[in-house]
Amino acid sequence: MSLRTLAAAGALALVAGAAQAQMPPLNFDQAAYITCKEAHAMNPEARRALALYLAEHSARYRGVVIPDGPIGAQIGHLVRGGCTLAPDAYLFTVIDRAVLAELSKLPKRQ
Repeated sequence: MSLRTLAAAGALALVAGAAQAQMPPLNFDQAAYITCKEAHAMNPEARRALALYLAEHSARYRGVVIPDGPIGAQIGHLVRGGCTLAPDAYLFTVIDRAVLAELSKLPKRQ
């Protein structure tokens, strides 16, 4: 193999690895250990899907529903602030604490 072919293969492997890193995890055990910093490195769609998945998990556990609108936006602001203050924190922990902080304002799950 020529040096050019090796370089092209290496570049292709890096691109494939980066694209794979952009995908959200497939199960809760993987998702729970993603830090805010790692989530921030994801593309916006993957990060949003991950955050929604984790928020739904937290809400189900706590017996509430996260509605669209001002209350859902408030949770989003709390998560953004928490991740800004502690980028090495696990994203799920930050989301769960935000849900817990707004628990009294959230509608109960039926």
